[in-house]
Amino acid sequence: MRRAPVASAPAVKGRSLWDDARRRLLRNRAAVASVATLALLVLAAAVGPYLTPFAYDQVDKADVWMPPLTNGHLLGTDALGRDLLARLLTGLRVSLAIGLVATTVSLLIGVAWGATAGYVGGKLDEAMMRIVDVLYSLPFIFFVILLMVTFGSNIVLIFVAIGAVEWLTMSRIVRGQTLTLKNKEFVEAARAAGLGRTAIVARHIVPNLLGPVVVYVTLTIPAVILAESFLSFLGLGVQPPMASLGVLIAGGASDMELAPWLLVFPSLVMVVTLMCFNFIGDGLRDAIDPKDR
Repeated sequence: MRRAPVASAPAVKGRSLWDDARRRLLRNRAAVASVATLALLVLAAAVGPYLTPFAYDQVDKADVWMPPLTNGHLLGTDALGRDLLARLLTGLRVSLAIGLVATTVSLLIGVAWGATAGYVGGKLDEAMMRIVDVLYSLPFIFFVILLMVTFGSNIVLIFVAIGAVEWLTMSRIVRGQTLTLKNKEFVEAARAAGLGRTAIVARHIVPNLLGPVVVYVTLTIPAVILAESFLSFLGLGVQPPMASLGVLIAGGASDMELAPWLLVFPSLVMVVTLMCFNFIGDGLRDAIDPKDR
């Protein structure tokens, strides 16, 4: 008598680190709310300036220092009669662009520098990290002023100046992680298979650095936005009539007694934006931490 075939049990698919991280992140209400809020801010910065009835640099002497909800100006006007809502949306776009581009610059330089120094080691590692130490010793504002005096003041230079400073911390973090990874079994197997240093760093070291790097990126973007705001507050950042959150806050501080809304609204947008990035960074850090698996 022939036996009926026994049905094999369905294979249980294991959950990867990224699946667990995604589930933990979605359980973090503050991080999820921050992602939604930040998405709305990005959408407003991307399309908002095209939907407002006024241009960000449109001057109207008849509507000077108009309070909110007056003459079609939802958030009021400034000392030149320029619509605050249009300038706020444009300023948010510029600040987010500076944060994204400068962080990308620091990411590319920092990851390449730190991974190379950590994996190669020896005298090359020593020389590369001493260069980082020397650059760390230069005051940030002095470095930016030196660049602007040499090359002139423009928004592209702000990207370069901020990104050229923020990569230093990134390189140290990546180097420390690389020193831990370089002696792992999968790296030894790749080395035994005949892969060169460049291939090992690109295919095995860098992909395994994504966790800490992603977390640090979410914390670097608000630091870059704050740095740009500080430079703009000192008159070294974005130049009028272009607006950024730092420019708007600086202008609102000077006119605070006559038109407090010029300071209140840009400051609120700045605080909400920075809090969103910080909550997302904290959520990612808790989600990716292997100790919580």
